[in-house]
Amino acid sequence: MNSKPMVHIVDDDEAFRTSLLRLLRGHDFDVKTYASTGDFLLHRPSDRYGCILLDIRLPGPSGIELHAVLREQGVYLPVIFITGHAEVDTCVAAMKAGAVDYLEKPIEPEAILNAIGRALDRDGRERALRGARDALQSTFSSLSQRERQIFDLIIAGRLNKQIADDLGIAERTVKAQRASLMEKLGVKSAAGLGRFAEKIYTDKEKRADYFD
Repeated sequence: MNSKPMVHIVDDDEAFRTSLLRLLRGHDFDVKTYASTGDFLLHRPSDRYGCILLDIRLPGPSGIELHAVLREQGVYLPVIFITGHAEVDTCVAAMKAGAVDYLEKPIEPEAILNAIGRALDRDGRERALRGARDALQSTFSSLSQRERQIFDLIIAGRLNKQIADDLGIAERTVKAQRASLMEKLGVKSAAGLGRFAEKIYTDKEKRADYFD
């Protein structure tokens, strides 16, 4: 597995792309370049650690529009917007869209490298968080349908006898199912179940806007 970060450059200025390509390869990055939004979408990046240097103004759909499409498609590589036509409104829109930075051409090499460093830091943190959330979801998915019902009722504050009445089953069955689900989730108390529920249900509700 290649451990080098992959930097994607999306810019219609061939000379600028070439200059960046040389700079970044000289600093041990893997680099791919694209001349337009369409070119980038035809060569959708793999899920590899890295970031995107994205020109705001491109032939066809703009950089802002491409960024929105990538988010809709679940591509969360951090974006550094670049432009030769700085506009306050555009800068604000870019940062609200979740950009790591907004750089105006001509750009000093140090500014580019510093921005990429911040983007890679973000990508590392977000990948770790997504991994932890996916692990929680996988663990929760291991519960049977009955265990999930009992889990939800425990979280709602119902006692074993009340759960048995709610589900029309024996209390001893509730106790057995409760012990089973707690073992699967790796918790030892009702408080632990509560903390797990807070994480899993918050994740389900907020995952869509997690990167806002």
